[in-house]
Amino acid sequence: MSHSTALPSSSMRDATLGLWLGFLGVVVFALTLPMTRLATGTAEHPQLSPWFVTWARAALAGGLATVFLVATRSRLPTRAERGPLLLSLAGNVIGYPLLLGWALRHVTASHAAVITALLPLATAAVAAWLMHQRARLGFWLFALLGSALVVAYSLIRAAQAGHGFHLEWADALLVGAVLAAALGYVGGAQVTGSLGAERVISWVCVMALPLTVPGALLTWPDQPIALSAWLALGYVGVFSMWAGFFAWFRGLALGGALRVSQTQLLQPFISILAAVPLLGESLDLITLGFALAVVAAVFMGRHMAQPASTTPVKN
Repeated sequence: MSHSTALPSSSMRDATLGLWLGFLGVVVFALTLPMTRLATGTAEHPQLSPWFVTWARAALAGGLATVFLVATRSRLPTRAERGPLLLSLAGNVIGYPLLLGWALRHVTASHAAVITALLPLATAAVAAWLMHQRARLGFWLFALLGSALVVAYSLIRAAQAGHGFHLEWADALLVGAVLAAALGYVGGAQVTGSLGAERVISWVCVMALPLTVPGALLTWPDQPIALSAWLALGYVGVFSMWAGFFAWFRGLALGGALRVSQTQLLQPFISILAAVPLLGESLDLITLGFALAVVAAVFMGRHMAQPASTTPVKN
């Protein structure tokens, strides 16, 4: 009798722990936006170059990942696994942080949080494309709605800044960052089953070392940099690029991907709130309203992301 009741109790504890670990991962990733802006500074008061932040954060994560892989005696990736890992490297190590860094020199972290809230939908769309799956019509409709909301927000912000009703260059960079991250996530997901989640991000960072170490040395700043910028770089290198994935992936495994992944909907709001004390940004109803609307579109779209047919589409 006692044995039959122990299993549900253990399962409930795992589910609760998984939910909290998933939430911890979301908090870590949400702080990436204000921390990146703190590291790069603004166009008027620049700090670390976005190029240097991109290379240095990945080099730092690569050093930690090397220790982890050696300590756990992890096997080398197979030839078939290297392609998806390289895709993840291009998207998550280079594309996303570089485009995000340049964009955040021109827009606030709160502004960027609204645009990047589309990342879950973008990831699902890229997965449907690369894995040749047919998503439901409702998913694509909500994806279009979310994209339209982001475009509307960008136009309104540009008009408020006196630039007229047109898209800002920084918004194009943010959209590129979202697409790069989505490609990287899907690439990593393709080999998570064989390598294990923690080893995927670790191998991605280690494989990037021949690029990131020389890149960091060549772009090392030659002017005085504020201590806050160096600390922010340390955060995005240790947590955003590496350790955050450990909490996130472990949370998904323990609590179930469907349940735990919903905590990601909180990410843009955490980014917006964190930007207030970290960067001195102010809260405004337009940003919060559009963030809520985009998240609602993402929520509905993700529920319709399940493919309508598992039959692969012939090229």
